[in-house]
Amino acid sequence: MKRLSETPLVHEGARIVDTRLGRYTEVGARTRLTESVLDDYSYIVEDGEVAYTTIGKFTSIARMVRINPGNHPMERASQAHFTYRASAYWPDLEEDEAAFFEWRRSFPVTIGHDVWIGHGAVILPGRTIGTGAVVGAGAIVTKDVAPYTIVVGNPARPIRRRFPEDVAERLLALSWWDWDHERLRRALPAFRGLGVEAFLEREGI
Repeated sequence: MKRLSETPLVHEGARIVDTRLGRYTEVGARTRLTESVLDDYSYIVEDGEVAYTTIGKFTSIARMVRINPGNHPMERASQAHFTYRASAYWPDLEEDEAAFFEWRRSFPVTIGHDVWIGHGAVILPGRTIGTGAVVGAGAIVTKDVAPYTIVVGNPARPIRRRFPEDVAERLLALSWWDWDHERLRRALPAFRGLGVEAFLEREGI
């Protein structure tokens, strides 16, 4: 049985570049994280690719998810790879086109806490996924997703809220994702055994 700890669990086949991993995080096989943050208790399983993205706490990311996938310069005479990764084609050109990659970095993705992203979903550059949201399997997210909203399809569209707006606001006010490790453990029976409103009442919210 695997055990998570304050030291991130990273599969040997994963590739991590300039990325901060929080406590109790896990990165699966063949997953690539570039210039991103995966905050405490979040995980991404096999074959994912994430770039220029901040991911909150307790977020669950399924297999084959793409977050902030690469773009091509369609406005140029050629949109091909050689125009911005020229070093791969000509040995005398040692550097790739910095301005192109700075442009990519200028459209980061932000994902809140306690988000669930289903198998094969794609989240396009510059989007924000609110806390508590669900992105269905295979969804293509082209617009921001509000907190505690479930979206599906291509392009992704809201189908319903997880909870009524007042309950969502109470959860956001509670911010249980900021609790320390021991408080989470003490509250585990309540997370498991109580409905959301009873849980909020237990916490005086």
